[in-house]
Amino acid sequence: MQGTEQFDLVIVGGGPIGLACALEARKAGLRYAVIEKGALTNSIFHYPVNMTFFSTSERLEIGGVPFVSNNPKPTRAEALEYYRRVTQGFDIPVRLYEEVTAIKGENNRFQVTTSRGAYKAAKVIITTGFYDIPYKLNIPGEDLPKVTHYYKEPHPYAFQKVVVVGAQNSAVDAALETWRKGAEVTMVIRQPEIGKRVKYWVRPDILNRIEEGSIKAYYNAKLLEVREKEVVIETENGVVTLENDWVIAATGYQPNLAFLRKIMINLSEDEVMCPVVDADTQESSVPGIFLAGVICGGMNTHRLFIENSREHAVKIMQAITKQLA
Repeated sequence: MQGTEQFDLVIVGGGPIGLACALEARKAGLRYAVIEKGALTNSIFHYPVNMTFFSTSERLEIGGVPFVSNNPKPTRAEALEYYRRVTQGFDIPVRLYEEVTAIKGENNRFQVTTSRGAYKAAKVIITTGFYDIPYKLNIPGEDLPKVTHYYKEPHPYAFQKVVVVGAQNSAVDAALETWRKGAEVTMVIRQPEIGKRVKYWVRPDILNRIEEGSIKAYYNAKLLEVREKEVVIETENGVVTLENDWVIAATGYQPNLAFLRKIMINLSEDEVMCPVVDADTQESSVPGIFLAGVICGGMNTHRLFIENSREHAVKIMQAITKQLA
């Protein structure tokens, strides 16, 4: 394509792992660009405003740059500030609000097409995470404006009747925060208990609020229908209808595996649909295209995190520099 910018490497995804790959590319002296369809570290940006990480700050560091937090566990705001400073300090070329729509070609001769243009690249790294596609409830009324899959902050729910669907960290945080701002909160939980992966300093809090009756919880239950002013819930004791103003569906998210299939990357044939990668190099089944971060786990989104994916950047860059030598 005449006039298309040419790079040694295009990194798809401007999250922490994409930035870690960029830092390694910079060290290697490669000409590269990072393309991100949303804001910088878009997934973290979409986290709840008051979110606290499970990990300590040093485990979220990239490129050996210290992450100093004022708290034992860093907050969303501190993480956004840290990754902004890393990006600015190392002058990482991030093309924001530009979505990659296609990757075609072959090793050393790829064309990366985006919503704004196209790039030529010898190698491609995909670090797209999993926070962009929510699991849908697939029930009547899910498309009503009162239903959200992204909880941001508690204030809009003050003095409202709120149903929270889910039992993991996002659901528990939403339930506790909205209750503390005056909401009448009901949790609808498919499992028989609050999730075991809920942050250890938060889980006792939600259990105590449920036990004392401050927050109502239906276990082994599911939401059947959302109406303008009501919800219908299937419980262990039969179907109940509750007055309701808002539904926070904290049902989790999934990676964009359809895009990997589109560019011909092989996935495992089980329900996990794990992308096929070389464990030593992170190279996918398509030579020249590498995967890093949570996307490598397929539907098992709880296996890989920032702290245990940072090593992908180093492994990938070692492989790329050998191939380009």
